[in-house]
Amino acid sequence: RLCSLNECRILMLELEKRAVVYLPGVGPKKAEILERELGIVSYWDLLNYYPYKYMERSRIYRVADLTDNLPYIQLRGRITRFGTVGVGSGRRLVGKFTDGTGVIDLVWFKGLNFVTSKYKVDTEYLVFGKPVAFNHQYNIPHPDLDSVDQAKQLAGGLMPFYNTTEKMKRAFLNSRAIQNLQYALLSGINWTLPETLPADVLAKTGLVSLSEAMRHIHFPDNTRTLEAARRRLKFEELFYIQLNMLRTATNRKRKLRGIPFPRVGDYFNTFYNEHLPFELTNAQKRVVREMRADMGSGRQMNRLLQGDVGSGKTLVGLLVMLLALDNGCQACLMAPTEILATQHYATISEFLKGMEVKVALLTGSTRKRERDKILPAIANGEIQIVIGTHALIEETVQFASLGLAIIDEQHRFGVEQRSRLWMKNAVPPHVLVMTATPIPRTLAMTLYGDLDVSVIDELPPGRKPVKTLHRYDTRKAELYEFLRQEIRKGRQVYVVYPLIEGNEKLDYKDLEAGFETFKSVFPEYQVCMVHGRMKAADKEAEMRKFISGEAQILMATTVIEVGVNVPNASVMVIESAERFGLSQLHQLRGRVGRGAEQSYCILISSYKLSSDTRKRLEIMVSSNNGFEIAEADLRLRGHGDLEGTRQSGEGLDLKIANLAADGQILQYARDLAQSILDEDPELLSETHRILNERLGFLFKRKVNWGLIS
Repeated sequence: RLCSLNECRILMLELEKRAVVYLPGVGPKKAEILERELGIVSYWDLLNYYPYKYMERSRIYRVADLTDNLPYIQLRGRITRFGTVGVGSGRRLVGKFTDGTGVIDLVWFKGLNFVTSKYKVDTEYLVFGKPVAFNHQYNIPHPDLDSVDQAKQLAGGLMPFYNTTEKMKRAFLNSRAIQNLQYALLSGINWTLPETLPADVLAKTGLVSLSEAMRHIHFPDNTRTLEAARRRLKFEELFYIQLNMLRTATNRKRKLRGIPFPRVGDYFNTFYNEHLPFELTNAQKRVVREMRADMGSGRQMNRLLQGDVGSGKTLVGLLVMLLALDNGCQACLMAPTEILATQHYATISEFLKGMEVKVALLTGSTRKRERDKILPAIANGEIQIVIGTHALIEETVQFASLGLAIIDEQHRFGVEQRSRLWMKNAVPPHVLVMTATPIPRTLAMTLYGDLDVSVIDELPPGRKPVKTLHRYDTRKAELYEFLRQEIRKGRQVYVVYPLIEGNEKLDYKDLEAGFETFKSVFPEYQVCMVHGRMKAADKEAEMRKFISGEAQILMATTVIEVGVNVPNASVMVIESAERFGLSQLHQLRGRVGRGAEQSYCILISSYKLSSDTRKRLEIMVSSNNGFEIAEADLRLRGHGDLEGTRQSGEGLDLKIANLAADGQILQYARDLAQSILDEDPELLSETHRILNERLGFLFKRKVNWGLIS
C-alpha cells in the first residue's frame, strides 16, 4: 500500500530523526564510530549505506571436496570443540568444525572470549568464509557463523559485503555486523518504507517500490531482485538531483530578471572590426551569439563555457565583457591563481591596446598604494574591467555597476566564494563560467545541470596537434639530446614534476633534484624553477624569465597547469607521468602547441606500471581530444576524483549511481524530471506534492545557491 503524503512525511521524519544509537546492537560507542568513520547518524543514513559487492551463498560445499584457490564458500555442520594455540600476540582460537565428510579449523585471532561465548559446541551452523591452506590442511580465518534458521532470514542466494575501516573492525563493526544492523532496522520497521516517488513515476518507469528496493539491495534473493533494486535506487538518486537543478534553473529563468544588454555598441564593434587579432572560428562566433541572446533577453545569463586548451575562451570572454561596457556596466574576471590572473590581464590588455578601456589587475599581491588607487576607481566606475583572484570578493571591493562576472577554472572556487561576487550588485550580474577542463556529459549534467552550456569544439586555424610520446625514465640521454635540438631551434621547454596531496615536501625534493640535474646537463642554457611554496613575487620573477625568453627551460610543479601562455614553448616533459590523472596530463599538454611550430609532450614514467596507468598513458598518446580524454578519465577513475567534485557545496555524494556506467539512467531521469516541470513548474499538483516534500528533505541541509550558480 502506498502511504498518504502525511503518513510518508511522518515515517520519513522518524527514520531521519531516529539516532542510530537506539538501534539494537549499536549503543553509544559504536554510534560514535559509525558517525566518525562513515557519517552514519540516523536510521536513514544506515539504510542508505549500501553493500559494495555480493557473494554467492546458494551452494553448500563439503569439507571433503575443498581444493586450492576456492573463493568464499559455505559449509554446514557443527563445532566439536574449541581450543587456544600459541601465546602472547600469536595466540589464536581454533574451532574444530565437521560436516561428516571431514574436519576443518575455524580460526580467530581477535575477540576470542566473544567467539566462545556466542558460538556453542554441537550446535548446527552455516559457516561462510575463504578457505586457506596451511600445513597441508585447510582453515577458515574469522568466518561468519549463522544458525541455520538465522541464515535463512538474513540472506537468500547472495551475501552482501559492506566497506568498513580498521577502527570499525576493532569495535566489532565488520561487514557482517553492518549486515546484522541492517536486518535489525528493516525487520524493526516490518520491512515497510514510505514511498518516495509518485505513483505516476513508478507506473511510467516500471520500477519496484522503495520497500522492495531496500530489502533486496541489502538482502537480495538472487541477481534479478538485486538488479531491480539497484535500478530503482540509481534512478531515484539521479532523478532528484536533476529535478532539483532543473527546478532551480526554471525558477531562475521565470523569476530572476537580469540586467538587459540590448545594445551592441562602439566598444564591441570597434574591437571586432579594428582590433580582432585573427578571424574567429565558427565555434567562437556561435557561442558569442548564444551569450548575446542570453544577455539581451532581460533574464540573467548563467552559462558554462567549455573549450579545450587553446580554443580561444579568453577572447570570447573579452567580447562579452565589451558588450557589458556597451550597456553601461562593468565586468570582472576571477581566476584561481595569481599566475593565471596576471596572464589574463596581460592578454586582455594586449588585445585592447589602442582602445580607451580601463583595465585593472587586483590580486593578493597588489601593493597597498596601488590598491588605494584601484578600489575607488572600481567603485566610481572609472575602471571598467577588473581581473583578479579571490581578492575580488573582499568586502572592500565595491563596483559602480557590475553587469558581468566571469569565473575561469571555476571548479577551483567554492560555491560560497563565488556567491560573494554575485552580491556585489543590487541586480545579480550575468554569469559566465569558463573551463578548459573538458567535462564528461554525465558529469556536466550532474554538476552543472542548471547552467546553459556552450562548447567551443574547434581550435583556431594553423594549430598543429601536439605529438605525444611515452618514454621510460631509463632513456634520459635520448631525451636530453632531443631537448637540446629543440632549444637550438630557438624553442623553449617545460619540465613538470608531480605534486601529490599531503606529500609536497617529497615532491619539492624531486623538483629540486631535477633542477640541479638540468642545470648540470644544460650549462649553456638558463634554467628557472617555479613551485607552490615560493613567494608570489619570486614565482612571478621566475615566470617572467621564461615568458620573456631569457630562460630556455622552466622546471615546475603543477602550478603551471592552467593559464600560462608561452607560444615559443614547444616541448612539455612530464616526469613521473604515472602519478597524474588524465585530465591533468591533458591540461599540462595544453601549455604547448600555442605557436605555429610542431610541439611535443613527452610522458616519462617508470617501467613498472599498473594496467590502469598504462591505459591512461596510451590514451594520452593516441588522442588530443579533451572530451574523449575526460570520458576515459571518468571510466577509469570514477567521478569522485575528477575536477570540481570536492568543492564547497557541490560535492557529488552519490550513494549508488555511477556516472561512468549509468549515463542512460541519468538521461532518462533528466528527461522525465524536465517533462514533469514543463507540466507543473512549482510542483504544486496533488500528484507532485511528494516531489516537493522529497526535495525539501534531500536538499534542506545544503545551502541553496541555485540563484547564484
